[in-house]
Amino acid sequence: MDQSVAIQETLEREENCVIAVQCDVLFDDAEESRLLGLVESTKENAIFIYTHRRMAITADDVSLEDILPISLEFSVVEVSSPEELAVVGGDTRVRVSFQDEELELRLPFGSHSRLFLSEVNRAWSDVCKSPTQQPKFEWISKYRRASRGQGVVKQTLTPLGNTITKLNQHRKTEKSSDKKGNIDKEKASNSVTQKSKAYSSTESQAISSREDRDDLVRSSSHTPSNKSQILAMPQFGLRDNLIKCELLKNEDLYTYLEDFSIFLGTYNVNGQIPKESLRPWLSCTLNPPDIYCVGFQELDLSKEAFFFNDTPKELEWTKAVTEALHPDVKYALVKLVRLVGIMLIFYVKKEHAEFISDVEVETVGTGIMGRMGNKGAVAIRFRFHNSDICVVNSHLAAHIEEYERRNQDYRDICSRLLFRQLDPTQPPLTIMKHDVVLWIGDLNYRLSDVEVEYVKELISKKNFETLHNYDQLKRQINEKAVFVGFVEGEITFQPTYKYDTGSDMWDTSEKCRVPAWCDRILWRGKNIKQQHYQSHMALKTSDHKPVSSVLVTGIKRVNADDYKKTFEEIVRNIDKMENECIPSVTLSKQEFHFKDLKFMQHQAETLSLFNDGQVPCQFEFIQKPNEPTYCKPWLTANPPKGFIAQGGSVDIELEVFVNRSTAPDLNSGKEQIEDILVLHLERGKDYFISVAGNYMPSCYGTSIRSLCQLREPIQDMPPEVLRELVEMSGDKNAAKTEKPLDIPKELWMMVDHLFRNAIKQEDIFQQPGLRTEFAEIRDCLDTGMPDSLPGSNHSVAEALLLFLDALPEPVVPFTFYQQCLESCSSASLCEKVISMLPQCHQNVFNYLAAFLRELLKNSASNRLDINILATIFASLLLRSPTKQDLAEKRKTQEFFQHFLTQGSS
Repeated sequence: MDQSVAIQETLEREENCVIAVQCDVLFDDAEESRLLGLVESTKENAIFIYTHRRMAITADDVSLEDILPISLEFSVVEVSSPEELAVVGGDTRVRVSFQDEELELRLPFGSHSRLFLSEVNRAWSDVCKSPTQQPKFEWISKYRRASRGQGVVKQTLTPLGNTITKLNQHRKTEKSSDKKGNIDKEKASNSVTQKSKAYSSTESQAISSREDRDDLVRSSSHTPSNKSQILAMPQFGLRDNLIKCELLKNEDLYTYLEDFSIFLGTYNVNGQIPKESLRPWLSCTLNPPDIYCVGFQELDLSKEAFFFNDTPKELEWTKAVTEALHPDVKYALVKLVRLVGIMLIFYVKKEHAEFISDVEVETVGTGIMGRMGNKGAVAIRFRFHNSDICVVNSHLAAHIEEYERRNQDYRDICSRLLFRQLDPTQPPLTIMKHDVVLWIGDLNYRLSDVEVEYVKELISKKNFETLHNYDQLKRQINEKAVFVGFVEGEITFQPTYKYDTGSDMWDTSEKCRVPAWCDRILWRGKNIKQQHYQSHMALKTSDHKPVSSVLVTGIKRVNADDYKKTFEEIVRNIDKMENECIPSVTLSKQEFHFKDLKFMQHQAETLSLFNDGQVPCQFEFIQKPNEPTYCKPWLTANPPKGFIAQGGSVDIELEVFVNRSTAPDLNSGKEQIEDILVLHLERGKDYFISVAGNYMPSCYGTSIRSLCQLREPIQDMPPEVLRELVEMSGDKNAAKTEKPLDIPKELWMMVDHLFRNAIKQEDIFQQPGLRTEFAEIRDCLDTGMPDSLPGSNHSVAEALLLFLDALPEPVVPFTFYQQCLESCSSASLCEKVISMLPQCHQNVFNYLAAFLRELLKNSASNRLDINILATIFASLLLRSPTKQDLAEKRKTQEFFQHFLTQGSS
């Protein structure tokens, strides 16, 4: 979750929170959690330090404690103890200094912390460029008056030099004692790593500070087993990227396969604490595995876990796992990632740790509005020797009938879970852009179209093959709806859900759920053999049984001599051709047409580039003169830039997506689906690509006033009529041909449907609908067919919210926004403001308020209250024409609450 939003709500309009990161402040005998925000104002930057009482969602969750201006007296240095350096993927420890004040922090490892530090470095570098023009930081004074206490920085720590001195002494000791002589260790001694980086230095100084390391490799560094990957780092230019392309193309010449065993485990623990040893599950193999990836779901079911960042159960279950790993070898903890109750832990044998690099973690929530983390996934990607591996642990939507929702969760995870690359100019890595993908978790697919008695009969006969035919996941894979290209081993164990807790008895509750294989393990990639796939009935803590699998995987390793020969040959060839050859590509086509585009409906076509020249080439879509970006806002090219090896090809997805910001002009005909892309080759020529299409007008993104003039569905209206309506909407004196509708008929259809069918619907406006059903609802509203709205109540509710969000002028027009804020404390003044709205806007406001009051009469069933509805709807009905701060947000909610009380009219 982006916690910079919470910080932004505490700032004045002229200030901007560039990025935020959560960290721990390290004191002599304790540590405390803080939220750091890099705040920018008039080209000056400062770090704002906040205390927080939970995962920061709004300004109510944070309190400003201290401010560190970024001036010439500021510095931040990465420091790590020997113990921390011994953990692959360890968190980042930094020492922040300002004047005579010092602060030691621990930032969670990963690309976000690295991005935060690079942004701080950028801000400091800007100060250094103009040392004579020192920033004055006058804007900070208003915040310092507001913050209470002496500030966290005043609680000073040990001198900065002590830690660095100890670290340097440790390095010298390591280097003098290292006498490893085998080939792998020789390769490791040449690795490019970073142990202590002064982020307040220039880029060149940062690079030169990297030193050799012979102990376990931190995941931000590179081992020689992946030397080709080094070339992806930002400090390398075009030539080195060309070399990188050729190295990747010729990888078979210098790599060989070696088998390693990967243990995968998944366990839905139903919010319980560890009550028994996990060894029957995690130490079930005769030989110790090389890698462990252990996933949990429903780690903590409490509401506190949903809102707060920490849960004691994380530590309890991590300790239980660590104690249960195979006892014959020692393992290093590489990384742990958690999203609410979904947790993934990654260990390797200590002897392999130096060959782990590029560790990144990401999370995706798929709960309400696609953001909440009670369902979703966590993932870890890493490079082992020369193979890229991604491990995903997911918890998909529940309930037997919701298999389509599970399919949607899977697709959302695949599309939204993106790993940043070391080179920020490169597009992020998706799950599928890895050599090996391992997917574990409570996927929640059930057995359907079968009676519970027959299921139990087949289980008692161990006839799992017949039973598997009723499995929803198998059916969905066969239909290629999910997990295309993945493999699952044969299931020879009984279903893992649902049991009475503490026993092997099937569910005896009133619901008496049908047993199901909810907990699964799948993989994708080459050279993978499954050694076992089983459940573990001995564990009885949860209503699920844990599942494990061991996959023997062929990992690419580098032969140092072959690598050197290949590298030198590539460099010679590039030297020979570089000045003689002009890059050239062949395009699959240069004209693209997108037919019948619709609001919030993704369409894509593929542009294939073939490098028919004599050298690898670099391509990029470039801006046309007097245009801010390379394409119109409804269009994207993915990737927008890249490299193509000689004789190689790349597929570029040209994607069109019309959203709330682009729909109004397309609905009115002011804009058309037309654009020209300019594809530029470095040292080569430009290619011009035409993109065109037709957009189907929609009520989504059309003004209230225009919709009230439409008695027929919008797609039945000629384009020139829609243009005239938009022109009339902007002209208050325009003659009206006939009496307009009181409210848009589309709005009436959605509200009327909800009033008749969803007044008592549990969690209405809080649970997401299906995207496929939204498309059907949108088409029904835009075409008038069918007569009644399709889809579930939740889908119709979400469609209503999207309708309000897409209005080009909100229900309360922008010109009345300030009056609403000034009137918020008085119900009579609020009603007076609404009475002054244009009639159609006034009608819509009153109609929605009356409907929401009816919902509140049934709060015992639908679990809604005034605060929830005010929070959801105030942000849609009273949108700010500019950036909205926290005080304004509260005033809009207070304003709208007056209309939700039962006495309102």
